[in-house]
Amino acid sequence: MGKKVAIIAANGGLFDAYKVFNIATAAAATESDVTIFFTFEGLNLIHKEGYKNLPLPEGKEHFAEGFKKANVPSIPELVSMATDMGVKFIACQMTMDVMNLKKEDFVDGM
Repeated sequence: MGKKVAIIAANGGLFDAYKVFNIATAAAATESDVTIFFTFEGLNLIHKEGYKNLPLPEGKEHFAEGFKKANVPSIPELVSMATDMGVKFIACQMTMDVMNLKKEDFVDGM
């Protein structure tokens, strides 16, 4: 029986996205069955528009330049990598209803 990894994404900033997708892709690379459950602000990480412009924590703006210099993949690139590796995305229906969001608002593969 293969390993299973479940990740809950409840926060919606850039650092949160890197944590979630780095863990997900690393686990998927070990042939684990990986699922990410997105809820509350975590839905921003897979929102078609939101994930292109995730906020950095206050006072950490200098990291943006460091990410570029280190050739760190963007969040859209990591999302694509994760889906290509078979990571499953599940959005919280209750949160989607509360925020008046629909499946079409999110990246493909959710």
